[in-house]
Formats: sequence, C-alpha cells, structure tokens
Amino acid sequence: MSYKAKKCGVRFEPPAIILVYEQEEGKHRQRIMPIRNFSKFSDCSRAAEQLKNNPRHRQYLEGVSLEQLVRFYRLLKAHLNGESLDVSLNTIRREETIDPDEDLNKLDDRELAKRKSIMNELFEKNRKKKDDPDFEYNVEVDFPQDGVVESCGWDDELEDGF
Repeated sequence: MSYKAKKCGVRFEPPAIILVYEQEEGKHRQRIMPIRNFSKFSDCSRAAEQLKNNPRHRQYLEGVSLEQLVRFYRLLKAHLNGESLDVSLNTIRREETIDPDEDLNKLDDRELAKRKSIMNELFEKNRKKKDDPDFEYNVEVDFPQDGVVESCGWDDELEDGF
C-alpha cells in the first residue's frame, strides 16, 4: 500500500511528529509518531534519520524530506530550551536563508554542505516538472540590455592566446 504525505508537523506536549497522509483509496489519515529519548542535548539530524529509517514509520515518511524532519526536531529542541515558538522559527529561517553575497569558498565543509542542502531543497521546491500544469518545454527569454555590458578581466586573457 502506498501513502502520500499531505501535511506534517510537530507537537510539543507530549512530543510527537504528526503526519496527515492519503491512502490509495483517497482516504485521509493521521499518524502520530511519538518522540522518545530526545532531550535538549540530542543531535537533531541523527534523531531525524532514526525516525525516517524506523521500520514502523519508513513507508509513511517517504514523502517527507529529511531536512523538514530536522527542522521539526530543532523546533522541539528550542522548546525544551525554553525558547518561544516565534523566536525559534525566526532563528531557523535566518539560518536557512542563503545570502547571495556570501563567499561560499570561505566556509568549512560542514557549513558548505548545509548551504548546498538548502539550495537543493529550494531548487526542488521551485522546479517545474513535466506533470505541472504551467510546464513549458522550450522557454526562450530575452533579457533587456538597459546599460553598458560589463566585461571581465578574464575575458581579455582568452583573446591573448591563454
């Protein structure tokens, strides 16, 4: 039997991940997955992986990304640390926003992997698939030239034979 995730959320008291899913027959069901042995010192990504790979919940969580589960665990961890929901949501949003002016070459491997994961998730969310109603196969766009086109120094080097 296949399950299609519709909504997913976190409950703080008692801690649980709540999933609303659709079965093959079109019926909507709710699954409550209790969170046990999680404290304010726990690793959120590890806990999310364990939940996603749990044989009891694996088939239900196929449509839920690991990043979303990590976010839920981070919210729960912030709640256990005494933070309000608004503060923890703003913190997570700020950490998951990519600054276009940031030099990614200066980041360590862990931070770079985190930024790439955020970019991949954003790409998948915005990607148009063949099944989408507004999908167009061959899109041509003419970008306006409102000013002088800037040239780069490395363009000139190619003309010199390098």
